This record gives sequence, structure tokens and C-alpha cells, in this order.
Amino acid sequence: MNRILVDILEGIDEPEWFGKIEPFLQKVATELKLENEEISVLFCDDKYIQELNKMYRNIDAPTDVLSFENDDEYEDEEGVWRCVGDIAISLDTLPVNAEYFNVTVNTELKRLLVHGLLHLNGYDHGEEHLEQNKEPECEMLILQENLLKTKLKDEIIIK
Repeated sequence: MNRILVDILEGIDEPEWFGKIEPFLQKVATELKLENEEISVLFCDDKYIQELNKMYRNIDAPTDVLSFENDDEYEDEEGVWRCVGDIAISLDTLPVNAEYFNVTVNTELKRLLVHGLLHLNGYDHGEEHLEQNKEPECEMLILQENLLKTKLKDEIIIK
């Protein structure tokens, strides 16, 4: 099992699907054979994610998802936990991406969550990014898209 902490930026209304994020990420972690990880996910807006992007990546623009690796460990009565890091997802960019890729918001949200989790576990896609009507070439993006098309295809977060 993993510890998945999900939060939303103050001032943003909690979406009806908010409670489905933790079970979805538990399933992704199971598929990736990840155990005893602590992961935090923050849903925010474009303004906040732009601040993070500028501060940590020196890019003064909003983005869809950011991952911040941590890799600390701690022990409690339940065992040893690896704090792999934090994922931030912009709720403003989510529907824009869905439209660009011509997919549902549900599909795009799953993609961003898987993408962030893969980054926290050492995967990188270098300069390659997903593009419309183009199959990915790097290991991370191939794994991401294969998971979404097979094991996670029928998972519903947003109806």
C-alpha cells in the first residue's frame, strides 16, 4: 500500500471527483509495483502553477503538471515510507489539454496523474512531449500511454 495525500489550493472549489484521486493512484502504483511510497498531489490554478514553474524551472508560464522529487524516508508504526515527492496539476489547463488531444477530461486527468507519478519514480522524457497524432518514442511516454490504453482504460474519475 502507499500513502497518497490529495489537496486543493485554498480558494478553489473541490470538484465532485476529488475523492477518486487517491484510489486511482493506488491502482496506478499497484500496476507499477510501487510500495510504501508517500505521494502528495495538489490541484491548483494556472496562476499558482506558473509561480511554481518560474521558481523551480525558470519558466514564466503555466503548465499542466509539475513533479517535485523528494526521496526522503521515515519510519512509523506501519513501516518504512519513502516520500517520493509532490505532484501539482493545474485545473485550468486540464480541459485545454483534453481539447487539444481530443480526449475526455477524465482521460487527460488520468494521463497527468500517471505522468506525475512516473516522474516521481525516476522516469524522464527529456525534450520529448506528447503530440497530437504522434506515437511517443521514449520509454516513459510509451509506458504512460500503454498503461492508459490497457490497465487504466476503464477507470473513471470524472464522469
